[in-house]
Amino acid sequence: KTLMKDPVRVEVARPGTSVTTIQQQLIYLARGEKRACLSALLKQSAFEHVLVFTRTKHGADAVSRYLEKDGFNNAAIHGNKSQNARQKALNDFKSGAIKILVATDIAARGIDVTGISHVINFDLPDEAESYVHRIGRTARNGATGIAVPLCEPDENSKLRSVERLTRLKLSVIEEPAF
Repeated sequence: KTLMKDPVRVEVARPGTSVTTIQQQLIYLARGEKRACLSALLKQSAFEHVLVFTRTKHGADAVSRYLEKDGFNNAAIHGNKSQNARQKALNDFKSGAIKILVATDIAARGIDVTGISHVINFDLPDEAESYVHRIGRTARNGATGIAVPLCEPDENSKLRSVERLTRLKLSVIEEPAF
């Protein structure tokens, strides 16, 4: 205030704010039901261009293998993949050659793909801020999008952290069909 005349503070959004055009639908699951639920969701026609987040590199590979076994053409990207493999997966996802990309937080940084219809959090992140970054991959440039976290009982504390940060109580899908 002593260096400037009439200073003004400008903020785009407060930390932890998610885009208002993202519809968030929480699915509570019993332990071990995530794979069946993910496959059932992806069979729905509304799931056109989907980014699935896992917490670990091993988890991304495992989910990708599960999806392949269930008949879904997909690719996984994470830090252990070569740059060429990551670039090919990303290009295939951008072009629509594959409709499902499985990623870790680190590998997904900088992904700017338009038209992502859904972001599925197969695993809730350890840091709540990562959740906001993850779901922000959908609903770009004024579009709408849907974020679906899959939550098992041992992830309740992570869910509470997300809701505390975003100051939102996520709406629960009571009876997911799978």
